[in-house]
Amino acid sequence: MGTDHGTELKPLRPEEFDRWWDHLNRAFGGPSSAEERELDRSVTEFGRSLGVWDGDTLVGTGGAVSFRMTVPGGAVVPTAGVTMISVAATHRRRGVLTSMMRRLLDDARAKGEPLAALFASEPAIYGRFGYGTATFQLGAEIDTGRVTLAVPAGTDEVRVRYAPPDGVLAECEAVYAALLPRRPGMLARQPGWERAALVDPESGREGASALQCVVAERDGEVTGYARFRTKMGWGPSGHDGTVTVEDLAALDPASEAALWRFLFGIDLMTTLKVRARPVDDAWQHLVSDLRRCLPQQRDAGYVRLVDVGAALSARTYLTPVDVVFEVEDAFCPWNAGRWRLTGDAKGASCERTADAADVALSVRELGAAYLGGVSLLSLAAAGRVRELGPGALTEASVAFGSPVAPWFPHGF
Repeated sequence: MGTDHGTELKPLRPEEFDRWWDHLNRAFGGPSSAEERELDRSVTEFGRSLGVWDGDTLVGTGGAVSFRMTVPGGAVVPTAGVTMISVAATHRRRGVLTSMMRRLLDDARAKGEPLAALFASEPAIYGRFGYGTATFQLGAEIDTGRVTLAVPAGTDEVRVRYAPPDGVLAECEAVYAALLPRRPGMLARQPGWERAALVDPESGREGASALQCVVAERDGEVTGYARFRTKMGWGPSGHDGTVTVEDLAALDPASEAALWRFLFGIDLMTTLKVRARPVDDAWQHLVSDLRRCLPQQRDAGYVRLVDVGAALSARTYLTPVDVVFEVEDAFCPWNAGRWRLTGDAKGASCERTADAADVALSVRELGAAYLGGVSLLSLAAAGRVRELGPGALTEASVAFGSPVAPWFPHGF
């Protein structure tokens, strides 16, 4: 497949992987470790990975991962996880990125994937391809010398023990799988992706320890886990170490509190760094002083509706809704036009219609609101959604909500 500027887009062949990976490293300021390279080689779907060539020179990379993503209501919907996007600095503004995004979305549509999702290294780029900011993540830097926890009843009944990260991987994955339907944005992992959390090159530790793991147990059953690192430090007044939480999941409040209590109490550590957590993470309601936790929120996952009708039919809605959307989608014109959405907490249907529109918006705004973490009313306040029928916007905005904040649990 050619592009408008003399380059050629082709599927990636296994024997080209190292050149492809080296191009990515250069684009993202590498180098990466051999461990990371081999993990990515093992999970790369070569039939969904692309290279753009200028003669014999690789000038662009891209690809997709065949995930399934939880949507409001608990359904797990086929989703193209768009990833590995890079364009050589010598070939910017030549249509290379557009050609890859065109191919990836066309392929997702052909595969029957109603959704595409990505993490954006440069957020300004992807709005023009119809991706909206759909999830956010929470970080914090907690002064554990001055912040205490108030844990719920039953926490003392939970045992916390150290375990080798790879030795309890199956038990941790069982916890993750049990949590999958509970939160929009959670990803059902393809085989091999479970090992991504264990990749632990020394070059990426920034002086911290190797990855450590503890599991929470009740009656001999694993009910949660935490993966973390420690970094020793000393100041004028003594020990000043830091714990960095890489991953934490639990099946019930007591198990989750037990894990946080353990992390708060590690000897010689005075700071607990939390990153990439759900914005409604429970620890915020356990701490004695949220201000001293220095919480920070930033954008995380971007969502694009590949098939408006299928995507809106796949999720449920908090309250009954019957609304006609006028959708603008220049990049995927099969989505453009009017769609009637009818649904409630039990199910939904979204079909083409000739009826008058109630709400006008682009597919980007639908992507932002789709998982329930961004309000259509807030988008309207920014001038990005227009109400055409009285009361329709409020009805749709409330219905699109989610009881828990959507969250992408890991990168891809």
